[in-house]
Amino acid sequence: MPSYRNAVTRVELYDAVYRRVGLSRSESASLVELVLKEITDSVARGETVKLSSFGTFTVRKKGKRMGRNPKTGVAAPIPSRRVVIFKASAVMKQRTDADRLQGRSEKTPTETDTIDAALT
Repeated sequence: MPSYRNAVTRVELYDAVYRRVGLSRSESASLVELVLKEITDSVARGETVKLSSFGTFTVRKKGKRMGRNPKTGVAAPIPSRRVVIFKASAVMKQRTDADRLQGRSEKTPTETDTIDAALT
């Protein structure tokens, strides 16, 4: 089961807009909801949504296929469907990777780091 402890909620987005933009709390909530609704409606229509420096939401069609019930092992047909795909932009990937690398440098040295230091 996934952990959502580090997830950003809608309320946190409302508060972030409230603090940074200076709109009232209700105006901030309305603004965030409007943006999310526009993204959702566009994707539902099958349109690609590109957000510069963030990423791209696209809809992909998956064909029907045979699957199986993991509990019983019985084969079952899975109908065709549309799924939403998110691809992070290069800027987002760099920021994510930079955060990961920065976090690693703050951790205690690994066994390999200790061995490398001893050899030099």
